[in-house]
Amino acid sequence: MFFSPIDDFMFNAVPIMVMVIFAIVIGAFVIIIVRNISENIRNSKMDEITIAARIIAKRIHVWGGHGDSSAHTSYYVTFEDENGERIEFSVSSKFYSMHTEGDTGMLTHQGTRFIHFERDRF
Repeated sequence: MFFSPIDDFMFNAVPIMVMVIFAIVIGAFVIIIVRNISENIRNSKMDEITIAARIIAKRIHVWGGHGDSSAHTSYYVTFEDENGERIEFSVSSKFYSMHTEGDTGMLTHQGTRFIHFERDRF
């Protein structure tokens, strides 16, 4: 059987391309894990802060749901403090559904980690 130079090239190049793609995917996972761990460590070193705040925006992010895969939803709430500074936190679906834009209260957070929001009672 005779192999052409193109066949030899493909026979040698395909395993290399597969290894490169595999390395890129593994590298992306490692970067994501390292970023999450470093953010968690950074948040843990910060003090828990409780401030007066108001919910000024709510949003959801839906991804996935193609073919046989299920969709995933993330919930976010943006708070504004008395100085006009804004910060957005990822929250649970329960918290998201129980609060509305304009709610005021005391926000407790630790860096970028949402801890609690105690809504003002009328």
